[in-house]
Formats: sequence, structure tokens, C-alpha cells
Amino acid sequence: MHPIQAKLLRLSDSENLAKLSLRAMADAIGEGAESPQKIKHHLVQLERKGFIRIDRDNGVAERTPSSASRSVGLVSGPGGLFSIPIVGTANCGPATVFAEQNIDGFLRVSSRLVGRKRPDGLFAVRADGSSMNRAMVGGRPIDDGDLVIIDSMSKDADTGDVVLAVIDGKATIKKFINDRENGQVVLAAQSSYDYEPIYLHPDDNFEINGKAVSVVKRPKV
Repeated sequence: MHPIQAKLLRLSDSENLAKLSLRAMADAIGEGAESPQKIKHHLVQLERKGFIRIDRDNGVAERTPSSASRSVGLVSGPGGLFSIPIVGTANCGPATVFAEQNIDGFLRVSSRLVGRKRPDGLFAVRADGSSMNRAMVGGRPIDDGDLVIIDSMSKDADTGDVVLAVIDGKATIKKFINDRENGQVVLAAQSSYDYEPIYLHPDDNFEINGKAVSVVKRPKV
């Protein structure tokens, strides 16, 4: 969940959002520098996802009955199943798909497929493209349409790690190479096709959002 959405959700526990202005909400959650339109966008996302319901005509805002369980999100359920948020799409090619920080839905998956006892810090992105179809994550390649599980708590990448990188607000899945000798960072494809690496200076506008820890394969039908 986007941090602003999480803050708004917590605010809804103590305040009636239907009676607060967008500016007052921004101030209350410590985001006073953000525009009212951005706050409105995140409120709409919370309503769309079913976390809250706002009736401004009657001055009522409330959590939906299912919001408590959905907001937990990353808690293992019966039978060793996890509920992991799916957060947009990431290119397995050039970084051309915007990295939306909004939950598209939840992936219900066995803990055995993820290889973790707890799902804390995990989220999924859908792979778009074939530039990582020879990268092995947990013994599985990353093909177009697969769901790649990212550990958001592992952002200190080492050479050889498969990472989710965000470059100028756009996401890509690549093999991380810290080329200290040449003073550069390389995000390399691992593909049966010919893809050029992405070369970055350490001070460029990019970040590592986490390491890939597992791949949930798209079924072939």
C-alpha cells in the first residue's frame, strides 16, 4: 500500500474523513506539502480497493467490514497461504512502464512456493517482457506475464542479485551489477534475446525497491 494511503487509513480510525478538507487531511498525516489533488487520488484508491466508504452528502466516513482483514494484507492464512499485494507491472526490458504504487489486487499463494515462513515485506509485480527469461529466481525463470515476488526489506543489492529497480519513476526487473572498477551500476538482462544493459552512475535518479525472491509462473493453457 502507498504510504499516504496507509496514513489516511490510520487517520480514518480517529477522524471522520467526510468532515475534513483535503488540506486538513494532508496536514493531519504529515503531508502538508502535498497537493489536495494527490490526497484526493489516494482517497479514491482506498475507496476503490474497498478499505473505506465516504458519504460526503451525509457527512459519514467508515471502514468497510472487510477492510480490517484486507489492510493487514501480509498475514499468512490457514493452510500456509499468504495474501501478497500485487503492485503494478514492471518491464523485463527497457524501463518504460511506470511503477504504480497502488495495489492492483492480492495474490493468494502457498508459503512453499514463496519459500518463506512469513510474508512480511513481500509484494508482487507482473513481469512485462522477455529480457529476464534466463534469470533463475528460486529455480524458476521470469517469463512474460509471470508474477515476481519482491522482498522490499532487501534493498542492499549485491552483484548478481535480481532486483526491482525504479529509474526516473519507471520500474524494471534486472540483474544488478555493481561495477565499482568503472564507477557505474549496470542493470543487465538475462535473456534468450539480445537486450542492451542499462548503465547508471551511482548518483543517478534510481533506487532498488527490493530483491526478487520467487516467481509464480503464469499457467500455460
